[in-house]
Amino acid sequence: MTTPVLDFTPELLLRAQDVRVAFFDVDGVLTDGGLFYGPDGEQLKRFHTLDGHGLKLLRRGGIEPAVVTGRDAPALRARLQALGVRHARFGTEDKRPAAEAILAELGLDWSQAAAIGDDWPDLPVLRRCAFSAAPPGAHAEVRARVHHVTRAPAGAGAAREFCDLLLVAAGRYRALLQEALA
Repeated sequence: MTTPVLDFTPELLLRAQDVRVAFFDVDGVLTDGGLFYGPDGEQLKRFHTLDGHGLKLLRRGGIEPAVVTGRDAPALRARLQALGVRHARFGTEDKRPAAEAILAELGLDWSQAAAIGDDWPDLPVLRRCAFSAAPPGAHAEVRARVHHVTRAPAGAGAAREFCDLLLVAAGRYRALLQEALA
């Protein structure tokens, strides 16, 4: 049996052990927060493959990834479709009702939810979840109010670190790693 190299504190793992849905912000979490516009005004986004694979692993590990974002762009929708993300709300300034609607669809409550975000619009969701995280470049008020600040930056592994922590807490990480090593 393989021993994972990841190490999270017991307090974090206990806080996250009952999570069944994970909410993700996009700009500043799944991306580095930069906004790129093409010549016709279309938004272009850069995503990291580590983060994308983390979302896929979450689903395999029994935790539903969900996206609640203040923006909407064809590039984002295409990426989420490619990752198999089934629950997403786009162009949502008030993120709490959007997250609550997803919780209702899944038959879950805040005690079974985790979230990762980077700025003030994410706070209503972050503060209600059983477990919350932020990338290191998140606004100071957000970093001060979450349970975990990732080591990896936004758009370059922060979401994957969040996913890995949730999978370790759920007791699914080791088996998924073992499958990958087979």
